[in-house]
Amino acid sequence: MSTPRSYLDAPLSEGAEIHGTPAQAHHLGTVLRRGPGDAVTVFNVRDGEFAATIATLRKDRCAFALGERLRAPAAEPDLRLVVAVLKRDAFDWVVEKATELGVSAIHPVTTRRSVVDRVNLDRLSAIARGAAEQCERLSIPVIQLARPLHAVLDSWDGTPLLVAAERRDALPIGHAAHGLRLPCGWLVGPEGGFEGGELDDATRRAFVTAVALGPRILRAETAVVAGLSVLQALAGDWTVT
Repeated sequence: MSTPRSYLDAPLSEGAEIHGTPAQAHHLGTVLRRGPGDAVTVFNVRDGEFAATIATLRKDRCAFALGERLRAPAAEPDLRLVVAVLKRDAFDWVVEKATELGVSAIHPVTTRRSVVDRVNLDRLSAIARGAAEQCERLSIPVIQLARPLHAVLDSWDGTPLLVAAERRDALPIGHAAHGLRLPCGWLVGPEGGFEGGELDDATRRAFVTAVALGPRILRAETAVVAGLSVLQALAGDWTVT
């Protein structure tokens, strides 16, 4: 039986007793059938990961008694995802998989072909937290409020941003990412792709490079995972041995 991991946004140190959230209490007690005295690990990006036991557990509250530190905090990749807001199930899946693939921030954007113009930050943050707990990373990606694509590009800090440009004569992503190092970003449009004017506006910016993902047209969520995987393999922490 694996040891559950719980993210705690509080200072962590050996010997401390830290209260969890009602959602964590429900998950541990009702879903996982754990109880006081059972082993868990707790973590955050500031303090690292600690062995712990469940000190108290009731229906809507819990507390953890922290033991030794198992992992020290360490730098994590600055890989950013800029993605058109998709329908709920698809976007939930994107957030989960992007978290597993190590993104540091998710910037939802609205485009001319978007069918959704807002996101539920509480739900998406909970999905990201659960994915981080499962995949053993220490951090949780920051999820921003949805904004128009041009507004995100206007406020971008100049970090290299690769954009999936289907149906255009663009450089293959593997060629564009060769020699690239993080930080960088990956931009994916809505189902049906960007309108031509949107893509023209994006690629006029010096930090944006249009790239191709091969001869097939991919669903937006597939393009997210494909591009992030290439960037992690060629420029991110998959290259660390």
